[in-house]
Amino acid sequence: MAIILIATGCAYTQNSVNSKQDSNLQIENRKVQVTKEYLKVAQDKQFHVTTQRTLEGTIDSLATQIMRNTKIPTNKPVLFTSFVRLDNLKKTTEFGRVISESLINELSNRGFNVIEFRGQLNVSIDEDGEYFISRDISKLKEKIPNTYVVVGTYSRQFGKIVLNARVVDNISGRIISSSRAIYQHNKRNDCVIFKDCKPPRTVKIIKEKK
Repeated sequence: MAIILIATGCAYTQNSVNSKQDSNLQIENRKVQVTKEYLKVAQDKQFHVTTQRTLEGTIDSLATQIMRNTKIPTNKPVLFTSFVRLDNLKKTTEFGRVISESLINELSNRGFNVIEFRGQLNVSIDEDGEYFISRDISKLKEKIPNTYVVVGTYSRQFGKIVLNARVVDNISGRIISSSRAIYQHNKRNDCVIFKDCKPPRTVKIIKEKK
């Protein structure tokens, strides 16, 4: 009888160990399967949302993601700043300004409460036209209402430009929404986009000395 009890106990212990191992295996397998599904979603997002092959598509992708990723529905005013170089946050280009200006159009048309803080206190006029927007700080209001601020960076890489945008609460620094897009232009040299191509090499012509 003692031998039978011992054998039964050993079998029960072994079954308990096997059952626990099976349970742990199932847990780990579920983790792997969930991770695989997340990776599939990430790949699908990159293919259909993040990567674009036109500048218009890139801007639309950024705007759509900002709308979809907004964490706090609000009518709080939003102002835009120029997209800047990732390696120099005080440096922008016409490309950075175009992205910012285009996002103003996209998000304003989608319901964002966009404000234009570059408006002068007066409309100025000269023989060439009439002006309201200015970057002359002496002509602008000293203060603006409490707002959210849209900031963005871009990074030039081979054959593509990576852009990141964020809507930030200017008081707390909290990120209200964010987006990322890759402009896949496939150009060997993007200097045409940024208008910083080096001038063509020249050869000086001189009179031959005899």
